[in-house]
Amino acid sequence: MRRSMAKASVYTALNLMFFAVIGTALLALTYDLTHEPIARSEENEKLKLVTQIVPAAAYDNDIIKDTAQLAPDKLLGNDETTIAYRGRLNDQPSIAVLQVIAPDGYSGKIHFIIAIYRDGRIGGVRVVSHKETPGLGDYIEIAKNNWITGFNGSSLENHKDSDWQVKKDGGAFDYMAGATITPRAMVKAVHKALQYFAANRDKLFATPPPPKEESGIIDGKK
Repeated sequence: MRRSMAKASVYTALNLMFFAVIGTALLALTYDLTHEPIARSEENEKLKLVTQIVPAAAYDNDIIKDTAQLAPDKLLGNDETTIAYRGRLNDQPSIAVLQVIAPDGYSGKIHFIIAIYRDGRIGGVRVVSHKETPGLGDYIEIAKNNWITGFNGSSLENHKDSDWQVKKDGGAFDYMAGATITPRAMVKAVHKALQYFAANRDKLFATPPPPKEESGIIDGKK
């Protein structure tokens, strides 16, 4: 009896191990098959947004290929290296697009891109991804509302620090009643992105696209 029970236990354990191995293999295979297509799709969508916030007249180079890698920085809200797209006009720096994260949205992180002219003015902001409540906080999407265009033309020069809040808090930026956490997070993150740009502008434009064998990472930390 004990021998039969032992055999049954071993058989059950082997079965469980077999299915665990098969399940793990299937998950790994699914990840390998879908990871790159998903990443490419997200990158394509991001590049479409770049063209929305960078006027064609602002550059004459290949802005998608003229890039710099930015090290993680608290002002950008990221913990991984990101890519900045750089526009040049007549071989002079004109505009840059940074990838930024607002970490404190109502439902989590809000990923967005921001175009900033050489003089520090915002060319435009577009949300790339978020988990904000549909019908409430999702008005940060340009497809849902033009709220995000309220950042256009803003800079550290024409807005003092206290302006970088929603109007409910005494600032300069609009919000929708019943959904203030989302715009608060966006306004704060945009302000920090401008601060990052101001501190790293010359370095960002001066660094050439990194060679394949080197990282070319810009470290904005002081």
